[in-house]
Amino acid sequence: MPPAAPPPFVIGVLGGIASGKSWVARALAGSEGVLIDADAIAREVLESPEVSSELVAAFGPKILLPNGKPDREELARRVFASPAERARLESFTHPRIRARIRALLDGARARRVPRVVLDVPLLLENEAAHGLVEECHQLLFVDSDPQARARRAAASRGWKLEEVARREAQQLPLEAKRARAHFVIRNHGGLEELESQVHRYLAQLDLRAT
Repeated sequence: MPPAAPPPFVIGVLGGIASGKSWVARALAGSEGVLIDADAIAREVLESPEVSSELVAAFGPKILLPNGKPDREELARRVFASPAERARLESFTHPRIRARIRALLDGARARRVPRVVLDVPLLLENEAAHGLVEECHQLLFVDSDPQARARRAAASRGWKLEEVARREAQQLPLEAKRARAHFVIRNHGGLEELESQVHRYLAQLDLRAT
């Protein structure tokens, strides 16, 4: 009988808003690994019927669009302007999000996939609550120029140029996140260079495993 495959190597991806960390996370997972995308999970949780009813109870019926889905822009405007409202929202979304992340992580371990990549925006900030950092074998930081990140967010999300800085002011400083990382990928060039760095990182992981 062949030996059992080792448990997955777990990578936590860090970086600023619009730094390219989600692209890097997808590339790291590849076709063999598992990507756990907290933003995608949060969208599913937010649009679930039970959470929609809690949103209405907490913020009023105008928080929903005519199609019954949450008005994400209005919700973001309100919670980023009020720590109390942000805490209220997180009180009924975060436990559900964390439960789904844990279930996906446990499932990946049971299947013995080669690696799991955690794309969790507040991985370090909420470390005490979710305990995911201690599950990571390595933390990887995606470094990108602030002006470039602001332009990407404006182009892809319709944000004002100062919105990235405003939101990040409520998070752990990027210097602190970079200091926690075991490896840094620099997103200062084109996609080809970014892809090359991901391949080099995965190659050194393969060497560790041999």
